[in-house]
Amino acid sequence: QGILREGLEDVAQFFKAHGSCRLPLSPSLLVKGIVPRDCSYFNSNAVPLKLSFQNVDPLGENIRVIFKCGDDLRQDMLTLQMIRIMNKIWVQEGLDMRMVIFRCFSTGRGRGMVEMIPNAETLRKIQVEHGVTGSFKDRPLADWLQKHNPEEDEYEKAVENFIYSCAGCCVATYVLGICDRHNDNIMLKTTGHMFHIDFGRFLGHAQMFGNIKRDRAPFVFTSDMAYVINGGDKPSSRFHDFVDLCCQAYNLIRKHTHLFLNLLGLMLSCGIPELSDLEDLKYVYDALRPQDSDADATTYFTRQLIESSLGSVATKLNFFIHNLAQMKFTGSDARPTLSFAPRTHTLKTSGRIRDVFLCRHERVFNPSKGYTYVVKVQRDNPGEVTFVQRTFEEFQELHNKLRLLFPSSLLPSFPSRFVIGRSRGEAVAERRKEELNGYIWHLIHAAPEVAECDLIYTFFHPLPRDEKAAGTNPTPKPADATWARSLGKVGGEVKLSISYKNNKLFIMVMHIRGLPPLQDGNDPDPYVKTYLLPDPQKTTKRKTKVARKTCNPTYNEMLVYDGIPRGDLEQRELRLSVLSEEGFWENILLGEVGIRLRDLDLAQEKMGWFALGSRGHGTL
Repeated sequence: QGILREGLEDVAQFFKAHGSCRLPLSPSLLVKGIVPRDCSYFNSNAVPLKLSFQNVDPLGENIRVIFKCGDDLRQDMLTLQMIRIMNKIWVQEGLDMRMVIFRCFSTGRGRGMVEMIPNAETLRKIQVEHGVTGSFKDRPLADWLQKHNPEEDEYEKAVENFIYSCAGCCVATYVLGICDRHNDNIMLKTTGHMFHIDFGRFLGHAQMFGNIKRDRAPFVFTSDMAYVINGGDKPSSRFHDFVDLCCQAYNLIRKHTHLFLNLLGLMLSCGIPELSDLEDLKYVYDALRPQDSDADATTYFTRQLIESSLGSVATKLNFFIHNLAQMKFTGSDARPTLSFAPRTHTLKTSGRIRDVFLCRHERVFNPSKGYTYVVKVQRDNPGEVTFVQRTFEEFQELHNKLRLLFPSSLLPSFPSRFVIGRSRGEAVAERRKEELNGYIWHLIHAAPEVAECDLIYTFFHPLPRDEKAAGTNPTPKPADATWARSLGKVGGEVKLSISYKNNKLFIMVMHIRGLPPLQDGNDPDPYVKTYLLPDPQKTTKRKTKVARKTCNPTYNEMLVYDGIPRGDLEQRELRLSVLSEEGFWENILLGEVGIRLRDLDLAQEKMGWFALGSRGHGTL
C-alpha cells in the first residue's frame, strides 16, 4: 500500500505538469488527475492496480481502469477481438446475446490497461456470501440478483440478460478454449449480464496440477447458473430455451470457421506463446466441427458439453479452492414439506379435523400400476366431509417427514414396506388398508403438537386429483401439429424436428415439457422410444438416453430410420412414447403421440411441440 501511494504521487506530479491526457484505452477518455482514495490493488499473482482518474468533463464520473504489469495483454486483446467478432456475427443474424465486451490495450511488453465494468462482482464474492462452501450451493447467484432487482419485472429482465449472456459465454469460451476458469475471473453485473475476464490461458492450454488438467469441464456452466435459468432447482422450459440458444449461437459461429482460422493464422508469427503453431489452430478447428451437420453439432454440444459441464464436480471444487479466503458457514431452517402437495395448509386455514377413516383401496394403472387408498376426512364444521386418495408411498413420505420434526416416541409405528411375494397384490393392499387405518387414527389422536402440525393438515387437504369437479382439461394441440394425435389424456408436450432425405427419416427429439410427476411425487427418469407402425416384429424401435429426475428433459438426439422408400413411409405412423425408467419394476408410460407420416410434407423439415397423451393401462 505504501509503494502504491508513492507511485500515485508521481502520477499526480505528471498531471500538475501536463494538465490532462488521453487514456490509451480510448482516445475519447480525457482525464486531468488521479483520485488516490479510490485507488487500490488486487491480490492475484500479478497484483494489478485499480486506478481512478478524474474526468475532464465536470459532469462525468471518475474513470476507473485496471493497470496490469507482468501479463502479456496482447493475448487478452486478441481473445476479446475474437469475442467481439462472434458478437457481430450473432447480431447480424438477429441474435443479441447481451455480451459485455470491455476495452483492453497493451501499452508495452508485459503491461497494459483494462477497462473496469461498473456494478459488477466476481462469482467468488457472490458465493462466499453463502459461506466458504457457497460454490457447492445452488442459490447464491439467484439470491444476489434478487437482492439487486427486488421488483418482479426487474428480476425477470435480469434473468433474461443472464440466460443470453451465459449462453454466449459458454459458446465463446468453448470455441476459443479459454482455460483457467474459476470464480475469481467470471463476473456478474447487477443487471444480470455475465462476462469473463483475464484470458491468460486459451486454445486449450489449461493449467496443470501435476499431470491433471485443472479445467476438467469443456466450459463453466454450474448448477447455481442453472438455478437462475430454471427459476429453481428443477429443470424448466426456460432451460430448453437456454440450450436452444447455445446451439443456435454455436451453429452460427460454425458457419464462419474459415474466418476465425484465417484471423488466428495471421497471428502465428506475433510471438504469443499459446498461439505459435498449427496444433493451436487445430484446437479451434476441432471445436467448431465444420464437417458436422447442424443437427449433429446440436446433439454434440448438448450431450458432450452442457451436460458434462453441469455435472462437473471438478469445477465446483476449483471454485471452492478460491473461496477458502472466507470461512463463514450458514445453516438452513427450512421446514420439511410434502413433495406431492403444491402448497402448505394449516389448522387455521383448513379447519380442525375431527376424524379420519380409510374407507377402501382402489386399483390404479396410471401413472403406475398399484393401489391407492381413499380416506374420508371429517372436520368440525357440520357436514364438511372430504375424500382424499393417497398411495402407500405418500403415507410413507408423511411419516418420514414427521420423524424429522418429532421424536419417535410421539409418533405411531408405521406399517412395514417389505412384504413377501408381489407387493402390489390384492391381499397386501387389504392388509395395508387395516394397518394404515390404525396409523392415521393414532396420528389424529396424538399429542397436539403432532396432530395439529402443518404436515398432517397438508396431507389430508384435497389435491386437484381428489376433487371430482376438476375433471381433465387436455392441453390444446399446437396449430402446427394438426396431423399428430395424442393418445388419451394429455400429459406434457414433446418438441420434434422431422425430415426425410435420401430414403432416410430423421427424427430429432429436442425437448419435453410438463411431464407429470410419478405417483410417489418424485420426478421421473424419462426417455423417448419410437416405432414405425405397423411393426409386428418390433424391428423399428429407437430410443434416446435416459434423463434423470426431471419433468422437463432436454435430449437433442437424432433417431434415424434408414432405407425406407417414400411410398412405404406414407403408409406408416410414427408412434412416440415417453417412459420413466424404473429399474426392477415396469417402466412407467408418461405419454404417447401418434404421427401420420402421410400427412407430412416430407420435402421440408417439420418442427413443433406436440401434445402427449396417456393410455388406460398406463405401463409398458
